Formats: sequence, structure tokens, C-alpha cells
Amino acid sequence: MYQYTQDDQTLIDERVAQFRGQTERFLKGELDGDQFRALRLMNGLYIQTHAPMLRVAGPYGLLSSRQLRKLAEIARKYDKGYCHFTTRQNIQYNWPKLEEVPDILAELAEVQMHAIQTSGNCMRNTTTDPLSGVCKDEIEDPRPYCEIIRQWTTLHPEFAFLPRKFKIAVSGALHDRAATQFHDIGLHLVKNDAGEVGFKVFVGGGLGRTPVIGQVIRPFLEKKHLLSYLEAIVRIYNLFGRRDNKYKARIKILVKEEGLEKITELVEQEWQLNKSSLELSKERIEFIKAQFAPPAYETGADLDCSFNDRLQDNPTFATWVRQNTADHRVPGYRAAFISLKAPDTPPGDITDTQLDLVADLADHFSFGEVRSTHRQNLILTDVKQADLFTLWQELVAANLATPNIGTATDIICCPGLDFCSLANAGSIGITREINQALDDLDYLHDLGDIKINISGCMNGCAHQSVGHIGILGVDKKGEEWYQITLGGSSENEAAIGERLGPAVAKDQITRAVQDILDVYIKQRQEDESFLTTVNRVGITPFKEQVYANH
Repeated sequence: MYQYTQDDQTLIDERVAQFRGQTERFLKGELDGDQFRALRLMNGLYIQTHAPMLRVAGPYGLLSSRQLRKLAEIARKYDKGYCHFTTRQNIQYNWPKLEEVPDILAELAEVQMHAIQTSGNCMRNTTTDPLSGVCKDEIEDPRPYCEIIRQWTTLHPEFAFLPRKFKIAVSGALHDRAATQFHDIGLHLVKNDAGEVGFKVFVGGGLGRTPVIGQVIRPFLEKKHLLSYLEAIVRIYNLFGRRDNKYKARIKILVKEEGLEKITELVEQEWQLNKSSLELSKERIEFIKAQFAPPAYETGADLDCSFNDRLQDNPTFATWVRQNTADHRVPGYRAAFISLKAPDTPPGDITDTQLDLVADLADHFSFGEVRSTHRQNLILTDVKQADLFTLWQELVAANLATPNIGTATDIICCPGLDFCSLANAGSIGITREINQALDDLDYLHDLGDIKINISGCMNGCAHQSVGHIGILGVDKKGEEWYQITLGGSSENEAAIGERLGPAVAKDQITRAVQDILDVYIKQRQEDESFLTTVNRVGITPFKEQVYANH
């Protein structure tokens, strides 16, 4: 993984010192709330319902074991013994004291971490496929380009105060596991007819209260032009994005109102003026690539016979392998998901003790690295199949081996009313209730890939618009109700879910989800997936069943 240069470290250290001074001035009354707000947001600090919330950057989801141990230490020392992984592969602390936040940032800087631009109207954390570098369908590892983008976006002086937040996602595989079409800019590494690898560029995607699928603004962009073209897009957005209405300030609205053709024309004009100023040299690209070189895989790891023996002897282990591991491009290795979706745990939460354990497991089994996913889980990407049984035993003991990756209980969930001051309804309690109901189903794994996403408000932090089953909390005269959508997807065939009908009362939402799954079981053909069934039969059978019982 990328290691900071002295320049990187100096920048982060100076930023910590700067924010320490700003915080002290605010606490002394030398800065008022409005003045401090912009400063704290640019350093990842929110004011939530109960306490400040600090969001720490997890660049493209990649973390070292050393960094995990620091996150655990901070959770013990400054929080309530846990932290939370988000859909942007970031980390959040929900209970820090304002006066101690500069100390937290100083400790993060010790392990090459920070909270810069994790909030505010700026360019946020760049995200990518959590299986980057190890998946079999990869055209090229996107992580070096994510790092190049990270360096370009960090404290970019021109884009410090954009009309609204701005998000970029990169995918290097044939299968989009990074929701790229629902970002302000989405990048796909592709090959042109000549066999050259470059980028297909999407623009104007986004979720929230107005979900929009991004459109292709450039089918093929040479690698050397990556930053100059991105800068042209963001510059046009900065010039013409709405600043009079925050709900219409995203680039998705600009593209929708002006049309893709007009935006493309403006971007191309701007790009031609600055095309050569940010050109990436082959040497620069290769220097960054070298920091993501493959680890020292063991030759002949696929010759081990103990793995297959364990699968045959232990059905519970076999279930975990089937659900929670993925194919690896190197024979004899697999990527192992660490589920942060135990039925009794808020999705994405992990304790300090568990963090320390995962760090140890990363050192022992996966070259000291861990990835976070946009579905709020973790991955050890380079585990020998011969080590999987021992790894599984360790995870079981730590309540981190729930075999539910890709199932209906692998729910994305926002903090909702429990923490967020913007929420209209609870999310965590609903998730727990649905989990408990579905966890008792003997046929849960037979249902296959079902993505349930639950958000407590229209901001859609849990991506409910693209859930196979999307659940959105709404307020009705002080009571919590929930709208349901079906058929969403953030993968290759991107789709926005269709609303099922009127909102459902809080005490009926779990029954509604069960009804939807019952209809799927009756309607599916052979091994047909949930999403395929919904697309084939439409939402009417689901609607009739849900509202017949409510």
C-alpha cells in the first residue's frame, strides 16, 4: 500500500496543528459557531444528536494492521470502545469530545491517517472495488489511480468550497463492485479496440433525494489525461453548479438541467485549455503502481489437501466459505469477508477488541492489510485456503463470522434517529428486527443475492434507492413510517428502485419484507435471482401481497 513521503506527512501534521488552533479559538469564544462550522467540516467533524461525530478517511478502503490497531486505541481512549465503517469505506467515531478531536487527529497522523475532506462541500474520499488487485475479472488494478486522485484532491485550493460535496469512484474489473454509476464521476478501466487500457468516464450520477444514474461523458480517456479531464469536469461544475439551493447543487442536477451534450461541450472546451498542464507521465504512474505490487504469494498453495477435507467434515465451515469468501486470481488463495452484520450488532460497527483481533489476523493470514467495503464489511484479500479453517475459528470466537455476505441479512444501514440529527426515522432497530426474523429462516442462504438497504432520511446514506429492497424512513405527524422500493441495483445494470406503494407503519415493515421474500420464492424460476425475478414479473405481485396484509 502507498506509504507517505515526507511531504505527505508534513502536510498532515501541519493540518493537525492548524485545526488544533482553530478548535482552541472556538472554545475560547474567538470564533462563533458559523465560523467554526466550515473549519470543522473540512476536518471531518459533525455535530450529531448526542455528541460530535468524527469521520476518518479510509483511502479507497485500504488499511494496514498498524492503522487498525490505532483505530482500536482511539476507540478505547476517546470513544465508547467501538467505531463504525461507512458506505464510503470511511470510519466514524460517534462519541468524541470536541476538545479532544485535535488529539485524535494527531494520533491518526502517526499512522498516516487523517480526516481531511471527509465532510464539507469538497472532493470526498475516492472509493473503489474492495477486491481490487485480487479479483479474476480485473482489467487492471485501480488502486494506483485512486491514490493519484487522492493526492490531487487533497486540499486542492480551487475546489475547497464547491456548490456541494463531490464523490469519485473507480472500478478496474468487468463487474462493477464500486457503485460507480451513482457517483458525481465514475471511472471504469477499459480496453479500446487497439488493446490500450484507459478510462470510460461517467458523470452526473448520485443518490440522495434525487437518485440519478450517471451518463458516459467520454467512452475512452488515455491514462495520461486522467487528472486534466477530471479537473475540467470539476471546474465546469464549480462554475455553473447551483449555489442558491443545496438540493439542486449537485452535478447530477446540472447535467440533468443543461443536458449531457452541453456539459460535454463545456468540459471539452475547458479541457483543451489545460490539457497539458496536468499530464501524467508514465514514470509517475509506474512509481505509484510500484507501491501496490503483489505480495509474496506462496507457490503451490493450491496443492494443499486439508482445505477440501475441512469442507467435507464441517458443514458450518463450508457454509461460511461459500458465503463469505471469494475467488482469487492466485491459485490456492481466497479473499475472506469479515461480516460486520451479526444479528445483534448495528451494521458496520466493530469494537476495539475486534479491531485488534482483525489486525492480528491480517498480519498472520493476509500480508498485514485489510479492506473495507461499501456494504460496511471488511475483507482479508490474500488468505491461503489452507489457513481458512483457522481464520474462521478465530472469527467465530469474535462474533465476526456470520455467514451472510450477499444475503438478505447483509443489510446496509445508516445511523438513523439513534445518532443522526437529520433522520426522520430509526434504521438500526428496524435492521435488528428484520435480521432476527430472517435469521430464523432455514432457507436464508437458498434465497441467494438479496441486497436490503435502509436509510432514515432522504439523504440516502445507506443507498436505499439502489437496494434490491430499499427502505426509506419518513416522518408522518411525528410517527415513523417506511417507504419500500424494489429492483434497484448499483452494479453493471444500474437501476433505481421502483416505489411499491404507500409507506408502511413501523410495526409492519418487517412483515412487509417477509411478504416480499415469500412472493419471490413463489414467483422465481429455478435458480433465478431476486433481482431477475423482480425485473421479469414487475412489482405488482409484491405490491398485492404486502398491502393485502397491511
